Amino acid sequence: MELIFRDDAYARSCTATVTSVDERGIRLDRTVFYANSGGQPGDTGVLRYPGGAVTIVDTVKGDNGPDDIIHVPAEGARLPVEGAPVEAEIDWERRHRFMRMHTLLHLVCAVVPGSITGAQIGFDRSRVDFNVPTESLDKEAISAAINRLIEADHAVAPRWITDAELEAQPELVRTMTVKPPVGYGRVRLLDIDGVDLQPCGGTHVTHTGEIGPVEVVKIENKGKQNRRVVVALKD
Repeated sequence: MELIFRDDAYARSCTATVTSVDERGIRLDRTVFYANSGGQPGDTGVLRYPGGAVTIVDTVKGDNGPDDIIHVPAEGARLPVEGAPVEAEIDWERRHRFMRMHTLLHLVCAVVPGSITGAQIGFDRSRVDFNVPTESLDKEAISAAINRLIEADHAVAPRWITDAELEAQPELVRTMTVKPPVGYGRVRLLDIDGVDLQPCGGTHVTHTGEIGPVEVVKIENKGKQNRRVVVALKD
């Protein structure tokens, strides 16, 4: 399957062909729909086909490698048949907000030292969990540092390295719980110019300025050294 969002997160729709339909959902030969992974929710939207349309309520990973994506239809919907041409269109407003949020979480990681123990992207609030002591985190200082990075409008772009290059640079992997998929020859990185570089398969804005003003809502104690930094967009 061709994953258009990997190289163009701003693509809102594409033409495609249905390759299979089963109890889990619909597979296409190419898609703009991002599947739920890495803390980022799966896209929603619509698939239009000759004679009808089906609402997609979620997009999830299949079991056949990182390129296997399943479009989950609304319950009871009339589905296209295998081989049917479709136009796949995402809910752009929802996706773009997640793009801003996801890039914001990378800035949080750049500002807060320590290993990442978890993350979740939400529409209203998002969070990153860190393995750090409580006294090392100051809400106002973190907010100010992140907003400075946003105002500086750093370029944001994906790039690829080989499995061997990642193995030679283990410091690129900051997550303790989720490791990037290896064994496929290459690994996708997100590069925020001069700010952050780490493996990531999600969708992002192209410049930090597109995120807009943000705030650190709260810092929570989630364990002996596990601290949750909750952030929100200020719009």
